[in-house]
Amino acid sequence: MSTRPAVLRMTEVSGPEAVWLLEGSSLGRLVYVQREQAVVRPARHVWEFGSLIVRTPTPAAAVSVSATYQVDEVGAVTGTGWTVTASGPADAITDPDEAAHYKRTLPGWVHGPHDTLVRIRPQTVTGFRFAQGTEG
Repeated sequence: MSTRPAVLRMTEVSGPEAVWLLEGSSLGRLVYVQREQAVVRPARHVWEFGSLIVRTPTPAAAVSVSATYQVDEVGAVTGTGWTVTASGPADAITDPDEAAHYKRTLPGWVHGPHDTLVRIRPQTVTGFRFAQGTEG
């Protein structure tokens, strides 16, 4: 008797569903380019007023003019779940009152020069679900 690995099916979700998944999560990864290399940093986020506010251990000077944010929930055993990616123009939040608000509401990993708040105004939000499927 042979045991075959489960077959997973990847299905694209609509833009509104991708935003809904993103809103329901709080932990992801900020991706940006620095010195011609992709850099990935863990981050916490909140979706507000059509923007993604991200708190990440990244120097503010490293924030590029555009960034990508990726979040997922995938079961380690089953491989089922979802992934969402949002990309668009980005800028560091420098207003002291606005920064104080987000630092109170978004937990961070570090404090000091590498504790940065980034606003991403997504131009694209895409997502996929991973589900058990059938071979065929």
